[in-house]
Amino acid sequence: MRILSVDLGTSNTVAVLSAHGRPPRVVEVDGAATMPSAVFAEQGGQLMVGRDAERRARLDPTRFEPNPKRRVDEQTLLLGTDIVPVSEALAAVLRRVLEETSRQLGGELPDEVRLTHPAQWGPVRRNVLLSAARLAGMPAGVTLVPEPVAAAAHFASFPGKTLAPGQALAVYDLGAGTFDVAVVGATQSGFSVLAEDGLPDLGGLDVDQALMVHVGREVSHSDPQRWQRLLRPESTADRRTRRALQEDVKAAKEALSRHPQTEVPMPEPFSDVLVTRAELEGLVRPAMLRSVELLSRTVRSAGLAPEHLVGIYLVGGSSRLPLVGSMIAEKLGVVPASLDQPETAVALGAHHVAPDGISMRTQNVDGTVAATGTGAHQVNPAMTGPHTPPPVAAIPGTQTGPYGPPAQTGPYPPSSFPGTGPQPAQAPPPANFPSYRKPQEETPAADSGKRKKLIIGIAVALVVLLGGAATYFLWPSSQASALPADQCQQPGQAGANGFTDCLRQLAGKIADTGQCTPGMGNGPAAAREPESLGVTVNCAAPGKPRAQIIYIHGTSAESIKEHTDQVLSASGGNLNSKIEAPWKGNGLTGRYTAAASQDSSAVVFTVDDRPLAGILYEANLGGSAGQVDPSALVDYFEQQIQPGE
Repeated sequence: MRILSVDLGTSNTVAVLSAHGRPPRVVEVDGAATMPSAVFAEQGGQLMVGRDAERRARLDPTRFEPNPKRRVDEQTLLLGTDIVPVSEALAAVLRRVLEETSRQLGGELPDEVRLTHPAQWGPVRRNVLLSAARLAGMPAGVTLVPEPVAAAAHFASFPGKTLAPGQALAVYDLGAGTFDVAVVGATQSGFSVLAEDGLPDLGGLDVDQALMVHVGREVSHSDPQRWQRLLRPESTADRRTRRALQEDVKAAKEALSRHPQTEVPMPEPFSDVLVTRAELEGLVRPAMLRSVELLSRTVRSAGLAPEHLVGIYLVGGSSRLPLVGSMIAEKLGVVPASLDQPETAVALGAHHVAPDGISMRTQNVDGTVAATGTGAHQVNPAMTGPHTPPPVAAIPGTQTGPYGPPAQTGPYPPSSFPGTGPQPAQAPPPANFPSYRKPQEETPAADSGKRKKLIIGIAVALVVLLGGAATYFLWPSSQASALPADQCQQPGQAGANGFTDCLRQLAGKIADTGQCTPGMGNGPAAAREPESLGVTVNCAAPGKPRAQIIYIHGTSAESIKEHTDQVLSASGGNLNSKIEAPWKGNGLTGRYTAAASQDSSAVVFTVDDRPLAGILYEANLGGSAGQVDPSALVDYFEQQIQPGE
């Protein structure tokens, strides 16, 4: 089994390969463990990447983009006079990694590819990453792994660092372009992201800029005009000089993580500048304080205190700054750990992730990494596929990012986890993670009370068991198990609220809300000739007054597709973005497609082997075409509408 894990970073990309039973190793591209994520557009349209792109940038910096990942929200890049889609720029970086990996495998491709991404990335950004993987020629079925989950898996792979169920690790990820923090809890089946947040305006690039400003203050007085030409270059020569200076400033920053002082070589007519670590720390201390305060708030929002953590794990190249570790220890009272090269930790950790336990909404990894005789890592076979996460109460004043509340992972209820310490009163823990309670001394009275509770519990269990048995035998057979596909090829007889048995299976809990009526209603998503579609039911969308759900049991898959395509192309067909992903639930599997325009957003979900479909439609108010994002409606669909397992 040949597995390739890729951490496409803002400044650098790292790839890790395991093949032929050997332990995972970093794939060196152009002789180095890290490859710059930079791209350069040549005149003929070819994209060069990595160090080749950086060398070419000296000739024409206008055709160079050093950090394409930081521009993932933009559809295109302007490189010189060429317009390059962001997905193609990212694909060029991934293609170079794949080419080098294939060369080292003797011309063969890896069997499996895992791509990491920030935990805060929503469906739209993840879709851009998947599109780039497809354009790069990567094998089908690429697995997306949230970066903090991969980092936690890497932490747990070290001897003595295994996380037991009920324990949690904070991941402090200071990369080149962004700062991300997450609290990852260990469950019986893997890891779950309990809380996460980030700062999009803080990273190594911002540290570089602060040092550049400091250097400018030291020398600009000698020739203010020349310095302004460096800051706002108009000629190719000035752009080359500025690019070289930026690289020297970055190198000086990295040197200060190892030495107390260093010099920044300056272009003529300026003199070289001596900078000290103390000066750099004074420049970046306010920004680093923001990151540490956000780390503290995120830990609290997970319902934990710093002393309850197994540790704080530093990843990302910029976390090498000595100031980072000292400020965390000072403010939180926990000395952070950096167990490996921080640039490679995420890519290496992705190798310990169970492939079946990762989906767009769940983050599971193998919590116990066991070495085999060949050095490979075993994956927990108990991992399950995607499921709908339960709602988790948000902590006031905190942000949870595009993922929404943390998703529950693993088949085990909270009661199966051992408590490990006192629980802070200010923030209740998520429902999917164990409560921390201080053990109390038992008294005879307490023992008697426990016996009473046990008797009551047994009685309640018997009532629930009898009720469940009655429900199983009295409920319609269509609810007890999934109906065969051949019984759903034609609509058949409609029952309560207009649902056929097959349609009720698709609707799941929505069919039981009592807010559904036969037909398609009068909304914009209704068909002009509903009788040609088959049986239809319209339902109110819980908690969304401007949204409706239409369920269709069609006479054919073709007629359903014709109508749903019209819905997705509504509002003049000016679609801003499109999201596609698989879904499953209630014994059904299928795909959903989401799109948004200036006037409306829609999620169409179909079933693979039968003519069933649903349309979640919401009118947009006051948005412009460039601002509409369907990812919020996708989150709502996956949490509230998608039928559960």
